[in-house]
Amino acid sequence: MEKSALDPQPNHEPAVEIYQLHILLLEISPAIWRRILVRSDSTIADLHYSLQIALGWTNSHLHQFSLHGQEYGVYQPGGISFHDDPKKVRLNDLKLRLKERFIYQYDLGDNWRHQIRLEQKLPFNSKKDYPVCIGGARNVPPEDCGGPAGFMEIEVSLKLAIWDKKIRLARIMAKFIKDLDEEKGLRVINKYRPEVKKLLAEIKEAEFDRQAVNQRLKKYTLDDPSWWEGFM
Repeated sequence: MEKSALDPQPNHEPAVEIYQLHILLLEISPAIWRRILVRSDSTIADLHYSLQIALGWTNSHLHQFSLHGQEYGVYQPGGISFHDDPKKVRLNDLKLRLKERFIYQYDLGDNWRHQIRLEQKLPFNSKKDYPVCIGGARNVPPEDCGGPAGFMEIEVSLKLAIWDKKIRLARIMAKFIKDLDEEKGLRVINKYRPEVKKLLAEIKEAEFDRQAVNQRLKKYTLDDPSWWEGFM
C-alpha cells in the first residue's frame, strides 16, 4: 500500500538527554574535580569549551579527547589535526555507556590528564540551562608550572600561604569579638577593614567559584562574546 502523505514520518533523531559528567584531574592530591550537566546533542567542541570554563584553564595549549581508540578535539593552527569535525560530532554519537571513562588531555607539554566519567543519563529539562556545573573542588594549577609533578612541588607553599592568611583572618576576627560590646569595637573594625577585605579576596581567589563558572557557561550558551574573556 502506498504510504499516505499524512502518515507520521519516522524521526531518526535520538531524544535529547542530559549527561552528568564527573571530571577528575589525575595525579593530583587533594582531588581537583568538577561535575557538569551537558546535553547529549552538544558537540565535541562544546564539551572542550565547557571543560575549559568549568576547570578554569585558559585554552592556550593543545588538547585532545581519547575515546574508543580515537582522538577528537578542536584544531588549532600548527597543532594536532583530527579526522572528525568537532562541531559535527555530538556526544550521543559516541555511544557512551553509563560509568564509562575517557581521557581529556590539556597542554601536551605539562600533560594535564582529566578522567571524564559518565555518571548518569538524566531527562532533559527545557526550563534549565545547559551546560551547568553542579559541583567541584579546588582551582586548577597555574598553567606552565611543570605538570602534576611540578605542581605537587609548589603545592606545599601554596597551602601554607593560604593557611597563613586564614590564621591572620582568625586573629583579626578574635579582636572583633573581644571588643564587640565595647565602644572601641567600631574603631577596631574600621582599623582592620581594608586588610580583612584583602584577605577574604585572596582566600576566595584560591577556591573554586561555581557561581562564576556558571555565569560564564550561560554566556557560552547564549553566544555572548564575553564568555571568551579569560582565554588566551
